[in-house]
Amino acid sequence: MAVKIVLLLLFFSVFILVGIKCHKSSRSVDGFVLGGRTVGPWLTAFAYGTSYFSAVIFVGYAGQFGWNFGLASTWIGLGNAFIGSLLPWVILGRRTRIMTQHLGSKTMPEFFGQRYSSRGLKIASSAITFLFLIPYTASLFNGLSRLFRMAFNVDYSVCVIVMAVLTAVYVIVGGYMATAINDFIQGIIMLVGIVAVIAAVLSKHGGFMASVVQLSQVESGELFGGFTSFFGPEPFYLLIVVLLTSLGTWGLPQMVGKFYAIKSEESIKIGTVISTFFAIVVAGGCYFLGGFGRLFTTQDVVKAEGFDSIVPTMLSGLPDVIIAVVLVLVLSASMSTLSSLVLTSSSTLTLDFIGGMKKKKSSERSNMFVLRLFVAVFIVISAAIAIFQAKSKTTFIAQLMGISWGALSGSFLAPFLYGLYWKKTTRASVVASFVFGTCMMVFQLCVSLGWVNVASSPFLSFVFKNSLYSGVFCMLLSMVIVPVVSLFSQSTRPTGTDGMFTCYDRSVTVRAKNILTESKEK
Repeated sequence: MAVKIVLLLLFFSVFILVGIKCHKSSRSVDGFVLGGRTVGPWLTAFAYGTSYFSAVIFVGYAGQFGWNFGLASTWIGLGNAFIGSLLPWVILGRRTRIMTQHLGSKTMPEFFGQRYSSRGLKIASSAITFLFLIPYTASLFNGLSRLFRMAFNVDYSVCVIVMAVLTAVYVIVGGYMATAINDFIQGIIMLVGIVAVIAAVLSKHGGFMASVVQLSQVESGELFGGFTSFFGPEPFYLLIVVLLTSLGTWGLPQMVGKFYAIKSEESIKIGTVISTFFAIVVAGGCYFLGGFGRLFTTQDVVKAEGFDSIVPTMLSGLPDVIIAVVLVLVLSASMSTLSSLVLTSSSTLTLDFIGGMKKKKSSERSNMFVLRLFVAVFIVISAAIAIFQAKSKTTFIAQLMGISWGALSGSFLAPFLYGLYWKKTTRASVVASFVFGTCMMVFQLCVSLGWVNVASSPFLSFVFKNSLYSGVFCMLLSMVIVPVVSLFSQSTRPTGTDGMFTCYDRSVTVRAKNILTESKEK
């Protein structure tokens, strides 16, 4: 217990100190939200990775999908690394940084408002962002607090409140730069911690090979040894999970926002490599660990306590030092994601929703006060929902995250991607994507809560089987909706689009040492 307490106190002290040290860089709106657009590749890459992977992954998804797919769940982590980390950096990174700087956008809703010349789209997207980030944040509290309850036997509500207060302090004081530096520290902890935890857990069953042999003997329906097979017992469901958790990052405001703040194009190249490596180790490790969940618990226990209990059960009984490492690991993952979410939501609500409703532009001082106020408000609301959800047991972590990711990426992915690459994208197509994405996931929420019954329709039963299926359907169909609607609504194409795209063709002067020069023959 002493080891656990000392590590946690050290952990919290470092983050609060970083927040205080970064206070000078957060005195302006641009500094508070984007760190002045001067963040280097290492900080940006780790900020991207730690915002991506949290207690939702480690406790919720690793437990549930490790149970469903066995070792094949490792494909989810690899999908996160290459589809969710590598490709966004390559496809979105450079164009996002150039276009948002050209337009002066600080947030994704502000980008929509300026790119499509629509104040209404800016306000609507900010409302969608704020509303659907709340259940995601609540799921972070849920996963982390289960581990604290296992290690300290502390009430769930106390865990939620302590975590919320500590995160609020360093985000309010230090802004984006504090979160980026803390994300880097947290990322190092996650890389070391996941390796140590995997080794400790597998040693309980004689190591890797012995654990695989035992897992191959677990009954998996008609497929013998299904939990050690290449694609697991449910390949199609596995594909759905890979797509939601990987492709979904392309449309999440808190993820794409990392590209707004990066310093240079060279930083994007370096960050791409770092971010991909980080995802392979952390996400791949989490899902690989979860694949052995059936060796540590039974079907009856899972039915009684839910999928979210699997990983804490796997970790119970480990040495105190390893438990302390796990707590710091998951705390690092969760607080980094939480800080990113609250910063995104507060900046969106302040600059885009409230700022968009006002006719008169607010002062810098006023915006800073409201930004910090809404950081606190967002955390309070999320913590309250997390406590209520735990008491009522309405849904699992994975379901909460699926609804958030499905709504946000289903609404934003296609308009953002086409907005960076295709001049003919129209306002009408963006409206169609917003309406489709939000309506789909609100309907899914009603189905998940049992308010709507779709059992009589085979098609609806398939699409709304859970938030993972409907989320993937939402994202993929939005990629079709936006170009189709755009082709039939060119009258709503914003004026000045050609001028916006000139930022990609702008000539710049660089030093000769930074380029490969051609030698001239005499």
